[in-house]
Amino acid sequence: MKSQPPVLVVGGGPVGAVTGLALAREGVPVRVFEADAQVDEQPRAATTHSATLEMLADLGLIEEVMRRGLVAPVFQFWDRPSGQLIAEFDHAALKNDTRFPFAVQCEQHKLANMALDRLRMFPHGRVDLSARVETIEQRADTVEITILNDGRIERVTGSYVIGADGGRSMVRKALGIAFDGYTFPERFLVLTTTFDFATALGCGIRSYFSDPEEWTNLFKISGNDGRGLWRAVSPTRPGETDEELLNEAAAQHRLQRFCPQPGSYEIVHRNLYHVHQRVAATFAVGRAFLAGDAAHVNNPIGGLGLNCGIHDAVELAGMIGKVWREEAPLEALAGYDQKRRPINIKYVQEQSIANKKRLEDRDPQLREANFDALRRTAADPAAHRAFLMRSSLLESVRRTSESMPAR
Repeated sequence: MKSQPPVLVVGGGPVGAVTGLALAREGVPVRVFEADAQVDEQPRAATTHSATLEMLADLGLIEEVMRRGLVAPVFQFWDRPSGQLIAEFDHAALKNDTRFPFAVQCEQHKLANMALDRLRMFPHGRVDLSARVETIEQRADTVEITILNDGRIERVTGSYVIGADGGRSMVRKALGIAFDGYTFPERFLVLTTTFDFATALGCGIRSYFSDPEEWTNLFKISGNDGRGLWRAVSPTRPGETDEELLNEAAAQHRLQRFCPQPGSYEIVHRNLYHVHQRVAATFAVGRAFLAGDAAHVNNPIGGLGLNCGIHDAVELAGMIGKVWREEAPLEALAGYDQKRRPINIKYVQEQSIANKKRLEDRDPQLREANFDALRRTAADPAAHRAFLMRSSLLESVRRTSESMPAR
């Protein structure tokens, strides 16, 4: 096997970090470049599904993920106006399908730091912080990037480059890849509080509240100190300004409207963001690849985006590893786009759009029909399992693995 320059990963978030670790475990030299001085700790994705937990176990991360996160065996759908529990789905129905019949609420910055720490243990793994990638140039058998680090420009040669640099991906833009889709007119507001909604409402730590006026999703996370925090996610109205939404009175009013209580809520963080449904026109051009939000973005209802991004990372690392070890031809890497892009459209875009519509429907008859369908699904063991197989992304992993020809 001839000597080759390392694979270059742009972005040190959870997808970039897992990509780097997965490559290192394949025996592939890798460098991860992160523009910031440390991993971003802003509240973002936290739900890690069964299919992803299997992959994290193979990467040696599962014990730490479970220790630093919260195990969530069930999730619930509620009707917010009436306060009625509509349906509960228990991952125990998957006990014969996976080693991990549950989800884990583990914040993405924790996962990123875990993976980067493990990557640094490999002699052929390197992490460059405060290293902003400025340009990318592809050649016949290499790629070259320029990075800006502490005011200095450095040119780095690699065998391949992987853009895991988020929804505004510089790599995707540099490659001229269209990002097809749309942006929702409303934004999503995340309010993080110490208030214990489980005690007040009797809900689980993953709960979806349908409401035609203002749906809300509740998730409990362990927080950095392990004491536990709750995130309340709800939509805003088009045209509302940041100040109108983020000021203390507005935040208190929103939470009190959802769950009235005598005192004020202790709000430890507020986050407001635009929501998109977009998929890159291709996930690969020559020796350059896209993974995670650089390749696809979606609304967060159902917790599918980060999970699919990690699946991208593991899939691509495995393919590159085979080519690197000369177990597969270079042309085999074309299978990455051919496989991952359709998976995202079928299992992430379609499902996350349906999840949002289920929560926000205004038509009373449609809402009741949705509730009846959820009740019937939860009550039927076979349908219950099938629902969980899809929502946990196990179906996407199992079916696509079976359909791919052996190499």
